Formats: sequence, C-alpha cells, structure tokens
Amino acid sequence: MGDFKPSAANGAEKIASEAGAAPIADCPFPVPVAPAPRGGAPVPSAEAARAASLLYGFEEREMGARARAERREANNRTASRQIVLGVLAALFGGTFWGFSGTAASFLFTNYHVETAWLMSMRLLGSGGLFMVYILLFARDGLKKLLRRPRHLLTLAGFALFGMITNQLFYLLAVRMTNPGTATVMQCLQIVIIMVYSCVTSRRMPRRREIVGTGLAFLGTLLIATGGDPTTLSIPPMGLAMGLLCAIGGACICIIPAKILPEYGSMTVTGLAMFGAGIGMSAVVRPWQNMPVMDGTGWFALALLTVVGSFLAYSLYMQGVKEIGSVRASLIGTIEPLSATVSSVIVLGTVFMPTDLIGFALIIAMVFLTV
Repeated sequence: MGDFKPSAANGAEKIASEAGAAPIADCPFPVPVAPAPRGGAPVPSAEAARAASLLYGFEEREMGARARAERREANNRTASRQIVLGVLAALFGGTFWGFSGTAASFLFTNYHVETAWLMSMRLLGSGGLFMVYILLFARDGLKKLLRRPRHLLTLAGFALFGMITNQLFYLLAVRMTNPGTATVMQCLQIVIIMVYSCVTSRRMPRRREIVGTGLAFLGTLLIATGGDPTTLSIPPMGLAMGLLCAIGGACICIIPAKILPEYGSMTVTGLAMFGAGIGMSAVVRPWQNMPVMDGTGWFALALLTVVGSFLAYSLYMQGVKEIGSVRASLIGTIEPLSATVSSVIVLGTVFMPTDLIGFALIIAMVFLTV
C-alpha cells in the first residue's frame, strides 16, 4: 500500500494537469474532469472516472489484503499462546492428579487414616471449593440445573456411580497396592469407554482400538503377575479394586455426557463432588473419627484435597477447553508417571521391571484409543 499510493497520486496528478481536476466522494486523489460547460461546474469524463475508480479499487484491495494479513498474524499469535497455556494446564493437571495418590498413601502409612474418612474429607473439601467457584462465576447454570428434575437425577447417578465409586475404589487400590499401580489401573477406563461407545453406536472396534485393548490386557497381566502367569505379584483384592476404580472412572465420563454441554463441566462436576461429599459424610461422620495428625499430616490432606482434586481437575478442564480433549488426554497420561515417580521419592516404593513395562503398555493403549 505504501508503494502504490504515491504512484496512484502521481498518475492522477499527471492526468489532472492535462485535463483539470475535481474531487470525487471517497476518492483520496483528484480525478481528471471533462471541460465544463459555460457557467457550469466541471464534470469528470467517463474515461477519467473509470481510471480513478480502478486506481482507488486497487488501493482498497491492497489495504484489505494487508489488514487480513495483520489479522492472520494476530490470530496466529493468539492461537500459539492458547496452545501453550492449554498444554501447560493439562500437564500440571495430570501431574497434580498423580500427586493425590502419593498423598493418600502417605496418610495411610503414617497416620493410619480410614479409607472412608479420607474419601469423605476429600470429596467434601474439594466439592466445597468447587461450590465457591460456582457461586462466584456460574450461578446462572446452577439455578438452571436446580429447576430440571431429570437432570438432577442424572447428577445424582453421576455422584453415586461416578464420584463415589471411582474415589472409593481408587483409594482402596492405593491402600492395597501403591499409587503408581492404582493410577495405571484407573487408565483402563478408556477400554471400558471404548466398549460402551462401540455398543451404543453399533459399530465394530477400529483396528487401533483392538490393538490398544490387547496392550491394556497385556500390561495389566504384567502388573498383576510380574511376568509369571502362575502367581500374583499384587493382592487379588488390590487388582479387583483397580478394575472397579476403572469402572467408576468410565462412569464419570459416560453418565454426565448429556448435561455437561448445557451447564459446563465445573458446575456439573462441582455439584456431584459436593453432593457425594455430603452423602458420604452423613454415613461416615468424619467429625466423630478424627485421626491424630500433626502439621505434616494435615498438609498432606490439604495437598490431596486442594492440589490433587480441585486444582488438578480445574487445570485439566482448562486444558481441554484450550487444546481439545484428545490432546489433553494424551498429555494427561503424565498422571501415572507422576504417581510412580512421586511414590518412589516420597514413599520409597520399589517397582519391578515388569511393572514398568506394564505401565508403558497401558499408556501406549491410551495413545492408540483416544
């Protein structure tokens, strides 16, 4: 545009110097005019008007092209920032999730807290934080949901079969095995979701889904047997708790699927988590069975509740929003790695080579099936 404008003006001035000039509305330079009738105003000739129109149109197109290029550059910068923020959010969300298993195992080992007590405290605390968020930023969605009895019934099923089932059996699996094994077993939920998807959509599994299922089965077998099919290297109940945890994890994804788009994940999950916490607290009555803990124990509980639950989910869902569920799911596979590394550092857990191979196979399953 900068190179064109002077040449356009010079061309117009050259014509104007030969035939006179007069302004045309919205035209940035003078255009030649036809000789004026006696006593009348000068009138642009048809040829001169067409030339001016072409020059002006060319300039407008160049200005539009430059503006579009600037918009594309700005959009690219925004998209790049969005991707970086989304990746970091999903990365930290998955990492924090892994920490939660180690914090729970630390409390089991050093303070002998009961599983039901810890679960009710975790759900009630993190659910309360979600409720603060909902009341501050999502009040309209809350009011709308409370007026829909059918959706409230779905929410109750989500809280019971999703939140409570997943949290209870996950903590039991952590207690009976270790954080890394429990977290990897939870990843088997993807296989359950895949089977559910094939049944409901009446389709056959894709080739990569079949391969992923085979890898998951082999990885689970290695973790459970240590490579020797005649023995179990983890307690049978620990294996069962891990599988039930995966079922609960699948329910978390499946049950609220129809109401999530309408009310948002933070509102639906927060209400389900808080409701599950209230329900469990009514049964367990954690205030009557408070364990004896020092500052370190309460810090571990706060880490489990705030970082391992509320922040982990919030950051992960922000990652889903910024980069999509597929990318976020792949990045979220850092969760078992985080749980394994943190349990080795904090708890001194020792993993056999077959355990690590089994972990790798199940993580590979995630990459194939999401």
